[in-house]
Amino acid sequence: MAAIKDTDFNFPGQTGVYHGKVRDVYFVNDKLIAVASDRISAFDHILPKPIPYKGQVLNQIASYFLNATRDICPNWLEATPDPNVSIGKKCEPIRVEMVIRGYLAGHSAREYKLGKRSLCGVALPEGMKENDKFPSPIITPAAKNLSGHDEDASREEILAQNIVTAAQYGLMEKYTYGLFARGTEMAAKQGLILVDTKYEFGLYNGEVILIDEIHTPDSSRYFYAEGYAERQVKAEPQKQLSKEFVREWLMANNFAGKDGQVMPLMPDEFVQTITDRYIELYERVTGHAFERTQTADVPARIQHNVENWLLEN
Repeated sequence: MAAIKDTDFNFPGQTGVYHGKVRDVYFVNDKLIAVASDRISAFDHILPKPIPYKGQVLNQIASYFLNATRDICPNWLEATPDPNVSIGKKCEPIRVEMVIRGYLAGHSAREYKLGKRSLCGVALPEGMKENDKFPSPIITPAAKNLSGHDEDASREEILAQNIVTAAQYGLMEKYTYGLFARGTEMAAKQGLILVDTKYEFGLYNGEVILIDEIHTPDSSRYFYAEGYAERQVKAEPQKQLSKEFVREWLMANNFAGKDGQVMPLMPDEFVQTITDRYIELYERVTGHAFERTQTADVPARIQHNVENWLLEN
């Protein structure tokens, strides 16, 4: 199976391109063309091998949820002319990730084990164990530095940096709680628990709107609802659908993104495992069967589909 590691398109009217960790974003007039590659990142590093179908999974899950949440807040998406491509409004990104957590898992659990009882200015209850549910969801933002690294930040720190106004931040909070509630409800219908996720926002004609992907395995963590309570009582690891298993594999192979550590090379068997897990998540979270598109010449397919859309629009 072919996988898209890098892209180098030149669409009609293209004025620029930005290569992110996972997406390559092309600018055409007032539109943004986001191509979801098959790259995978962890600990702010891109792993050496791409994951077949990962880009299609991410793009289609994101479009599914963006279309299902338009009643909660406006978003950037206008079209998905190709399984790996989304086209929409070109916005000015707000340098804040609105991370929301319903459970003590991942980063918050690691911080909690270190004895910290406050995260991004939010008090954490005593007596919790990993994967316990919070009394109510908490927002633990991350400020996006120009270096590309994200850092935990409190509401007060973000406002002090003048990244957004108090009114804009308040709107982002409202949207974040609303989106998480909808995502939680949709996950429950599929036998899943939405554990934590992140939302990114931008400004379009001065209006705060939702940008980027939402509720994908790259931006979210899901537990299986069945057996959750029993596993918590027995202090067993939760069965989850997320990218956390990739991070765990890296840590088991002595890599956590720290200086001096060498990125391990993933064997082909593990790459296949990641593909299978991403497809499983798509089917579980959407309730739809995943249709594997042809991967013989994905760049040519993308070029054709995007050019056709630009001609018609």
